[in-house]
Amino acid sequence: MRLHRLSITAFGPFGATQEVDFDALSSAGLFLLHGPTGAGKTSVLDAVCFALYGAVPGARQSPGASLRSDHAPVDLPTEVQLELTVGGRRLEVTRSPAQPRPKKRGDGFTMEKAQSRLRGYDPERGWHALSKSHQEIGEELTQLIGMSRDQFCQVVLLPQGDFARFLRSDAEARGKLLGRLFDTRRFAAVEERLAELRRGAEARVTAADERILALAQRIAQAAGPAGAEATPIAARPGEPGLAEAVLEWAAIARSTARERLGIAHRVVAWAEGRQREARHALDAVRELARLQQRYEETRLRSAALEERRPEHDRCQKELERARKADRVAPALELREEAERAYRAASDGLGRARALLSPELRDVGADRLAELERKFQQELYALDAAREAEERSARIDGERVRLNREAQADDELIREADAWLADWDTTRAALKGRIDASQEAATRAEQLAGLLAPARRRLDAAGRRDALATDVQQAEERLTGAREHELDARKAWLDLRERRLRGIAAELAAGLVAGEPCTVCGSADHPVPASPGDGHVDRATEERALAAQQSAEEARARAEQQLGLVRERHTAAETEARGDDASASSTVAELGELVDRLTGEHAEAHRLAAATNPAREALTAAEREHTERLEQRQEAHGRMSARTAAREALDGEQARLEEQIAAARGESPSVAAHAERLTRRVARLADAAEAVRTEQDAAQRRKEADDRLSDAAFRAGFDTPEAAAATLLDAAAQRDLQHRIDTWQAEAAAVADRRAERDAREAAEQPAAQPSAAQGEFETAEWLLREASSALAAADERCGELTRLSRQAADEVRRLGPVRQEYERIARLAGLAAGTSADNERKMRLEAYVLAARLEQVAAAATARLQRMSSGRYTLVHSDARTGGRRAGLGLHVVDAWTGSERDTATLSGGETFFASLALALGLADVVTEEAGGVRLDTLFIDEGFGSLDDQTLDEVLDVLDSLRERDRSVGIVSHVADLRRRIPVRLEVVKERQGSSVRHRLA
Repeated sequence: MRLHRLSITAFGPFGATQEVDFDALSSAGLFLLHGPTGAGKTSVLDAVCFALYGAVPGARQSPGASLRSDHAPVDLPTEVQLELTVGGRRLEVTRSPAQPRPKKRGDGFTMEKAQSRLRGYDPERGWHALSKSHQEIGEELTQLIGMSRDQFCQVVLLPQGDFARFLRSDAEARGKLLGRLFDTRRFAAVEERLAELRRGAEARVTAADERILALAQRIAQAAGPAGAEATPIAARPGEPGLAEAVLEWAAIARSTARERLGIAHRVVAWAEGRQREARHALDAVRELARLQQRYEETRLRSAALEERRPEHDRCQKELERARKADRVAPALELREEAERAYRAASDGLGRARALLSPELRDVGADRLAELERKFQQELYALDAAREAEERSARIDGERVRLNREAQADDELIREADAWLADWDTTRAALKGRIDASQEAATRAEQLAGLLAPARRRLDAAGRRDALATDVQQAEERLTGAREHELDARKAWLDLRERRLRGIAAELAAGLVAGEPCTVCGSADHPVPASPGDGHVDRATEERALAAQQSAEEARARAEQQLGLVRERHTAAETEARGDDASASSTVAELGELVDRLTGEHAEAHRLAAATNPAREALTAAEREHTERLEQRQEAHGRMSARTAAREALDGEQARLEEQIAAARGESPSVAAHAERLTRRVARLADAAEAVRTEQDAAQRRKEADDRLSDAAFRAGFDTPEAAAATLLDAAAQRDLQHRIDTWQAEAAAVADRRAERDAREAAEQPAAQPSAAQGEFETAEWLLREASSALAAADERCGELTRLSRQAADEVRRLGPVRQEYERIARLAGLAAGTSADNERKMRLEAYVLAARLEQVAAAATARLQRMSSGRYTLVHSDARTGGRRAGLGLHVVDAWTGSERDTATLSGGETFFASLALALGLADVVTEEAGGVRLDTLFIDEGFGSLDDQTLDEVLDVLDSLRERDRSVGIVSHVADLRRRIPVRLEVVKERQGSSVRHRLA
C-alpha cells in the first residue's frame, strides 16, 4: 500500500484546504513530519485513518467529539480525500463526517449526513466512480488492505508510546494488544464455547442431582419416623457418589416401612375383637335401660289419666245437651231471619211515606196505586208537546247559523271591494318591477365585461411592483459580480506576472544532470536558478485563473438574470396599463376601480335575479283578482237564499210556541212539567210497594214464633231461650269430642302397656348404667380407628416408597451418560482455560496462540534491534510463570555484553525507544504476513526520538533508511529540532491564527 496524495479541508486544526504530496515526500525514502506542539501533526495521520476507515484512532474517536475545524468558514464543508495504490489498484477515497451546514432557506443550521465516495483509475477510462455506500467502501478497502483499523493504527501509524508500554506491561495487557492485532477471537471463542458447554453440562448434572435429592426428600417425607432414624445423605448436588447414597438410603427406608406394616396388621386384628365385645355389652345395657324407662313412663301416664277423669265426664255431659239443642237450631234461625226482614220493611216504609205530601202519608196501598195510574196517563199526553219544544230550540240554532254566515259574507264582500279598488295600481307596480329587473340584467353583463380586464390589470400591477424590487436586486448583484471579476482578474494577472519573474527557478527545478536544458539546450547546468521569496508556482497561477474564470461566469449569469427580470417587469408594466398605453395606474387606484366595479356588478346581479319572482308575483295577483270577483258574486247569491229561509223558520216557530204554551201549564217548559209528573209517579209507586212489603214481613214473623215454641218443647227444653243458651257451634262440639276421644285413647294405651311382662321384669332389676358401657365402647372404637389409620398409613407409605425408589433408580440411570459427558467437557475446558492439572504452564488457549505470534514478532524485531544496538541486545520470548500469574506472554531482552537475560521493563529510556521501534517494525512485518502479504510502502513513526543520543540516533536512522531498500518510505512524526538537520525532506505543519497549514520542504 502506497499513499500518493492527501487533501484535507476544514478538518481538525486545518481551517482551509491543505494538500499533502506523499509522492514528493516519499521520493527520498525518509521524511520528517514536524511542527510545534498542537499544530496538527497527528491530525494528518488522523486524516489518513479517517479516509480509509471512516474513523480516527483511539480516544480521539470519543462520542460527541467533532472532526470539523473551528477555524473553517460555515459554508466550507469538512472533507478528506486520499489517493493511494493498494492491491495493484489506484483508488481515490473521499469522506465527509456528519456536520452542520447553513440552511438553504431561512436562518440556522441543519445536520448533514456523513458521505463517502470511492473512485478508481483506469489508464484507458481515467477516473471513474465505484461506490457511494459507506458499507461497500469500508468492506472494499478493508479487504484490499487486509487489516482492521486497530491493526492499521499499530502497523502503519507506529505509536511508539504504545509499544513502550507494551515492553513494560504484564502478560494480560500484552495479550489485549496482540489479540486486537492478530484477531485471536476465534480461540477465545473456543475457550468461551468450552466453558459454556462445561457450564451447561454442569448445570444438567446439578439439575439431575437436585432432582435425585428432591426425590430423596420426598422419600424421607414418605418414610416418616423411619426416615428420621436413617443416616442423612451428606453429598451435595454435583458431587460424585450422591446417586448411590440416595439409592442405598431408599432401600433401608423401604425395609423399615415393610416391618412397620406387619406390626400394623396385628394391631388392627386385636382392636377389631375388642370392639365387637364392647358393642354386644353396650346393646344389652341399652335394652335394659329402655324397658325400665318404659315401665316408669306407663306408671306416670296412668296417674295423670286418673287426674283428668272428672273433666272427661263433664265434657261428655255438655256434648250430649248441645246435640239436643241442635234439633231446635233451624227454628231459631228462621225466627231471627223473619225478625230481620220485618225491621227492614218497616224502615223502608217510613222512608217512602216521608217523601209523600202530608195528606197522603197515612193512606193505604190501594189509594196510592190509584193515584200512580192517574199521573202516569197525564205523562203520556206530554210526548207531542216535548217534540214541539225540541223543534223550536233547533229553529233558534238555525237562525243563529244564518246570522253568522251573513256576517261572514258581508266581511268577504267588503274585503273584495277594497282589494279590487287598488287593482290597477298593484298591476302597474308589478310590471314596473319586471322592467327594472330586465334593465339590471343588461347592466350586469356590461359590468362583467369591464371587471375581468380590471382584475388582470391589478394582478399585473402587483407583479410589476414586485419585479421592480427584483430588478434593483439583480442590478446590485451584477455590480458586485463585475467588481469581483475585476478583483479576480487583477489577482490572476499579478500572480502571472510574479511567476514569470521567477520562471527561471521553475525551469531549473526540472533540470536533470547530463540532459539538455529545454531553453538553452546545454547539458551543463553550472548555476541553476533557485526560487526566491514569494515565488508563485504553476498550480497557484492556475487556481487564480480558475477563480477569475469562475467570477467571469458569475458575472455572465448575473447579466442574464437581470435581462430576464427586466423583460418580465416590462411585460407586467404593459399589462397593467391596459388599453391606455400612456397612463400608469398604481395598485391602490386599480384596487379602487376593481372594488367599485365589483360592487356595481353585485348590485346589478342582485336586481337582475328578481326578474322571475316579479313575473310570478304578477301572475299570482291576476289569479287572485279573478278569484275575488267570483267570491263576491257567490256571496250576493247566498244572501238572497238566507232571507227566504229565515222567513220560513219564523212562521214554523210561531205555530210551535202556541202548542207548547198549552201543554206546559205553570211550568217553565214542557220538559220541566214532564219531569215533575215523573217524580210524583215514582214516589207513589215506591210508597205502595213499601206498604205491601211491611205487611208480608209481619205475617212471616208470627208464623216463625209458633214453629220455634213447638220445636223447643219436643227437644226437652222448657222455653226457647233455654234451648238457645245450650246451643254450641260445630267447632265447640268438635273440641269436646276431641277431648273425650283423647282421654279414651290414652286409657286404652296405658292398659296395654301395663300388661307387658318384660317391662315388669326389667323394673324389678337394679337400674341400668349405659354411660359406662358407652365409654368402654368408644374406647374400643377409638383404638380400632387408630389401628386402621396406622395400617392405611403404613400401607400407603410402602407404596409411595416403592414408587419414589423406582423414580430415583430411573433418574440415576439417566444421570450416567450426562455425568460422563460433563467429565469429558470439563477436562477439555480446564485444559483450554489453563486451570487443568494437565496444563503445566497454566496457559489459556488464546495465550498459547499469542505466545507463538509473540515469538515471531520477537524474532523479526531482533533483526533490527541488533543493528540499532550494535549487536548488544536480542529480544526473546519467555513462557515462564512470574509469581502466581499464568505463563505464555513474557518478553525478555538478552544483553550480549553481560550474557544475562532480563525483563524488558528494566530497559532505560533510550533503550526502550529503539527496542519498541524494533518491536513495532517486527510487528508490522508479522501482521503484514498475517494480512496476506499486503505490501506496506508507507509507514509513520510517531515521537520518541528525543530520548536518544547522537550515536544511537544515527544508528536508528540508518535502520529506518534501510527500509528504502524495499522501496518503502518512512515518515517520522517529531518536533525534535535535530531531526530537521538530519532529514532534508520535511512536511512542516504551521500553527496560525486562522488555522494550521502544511508546507513541503523538499531537498
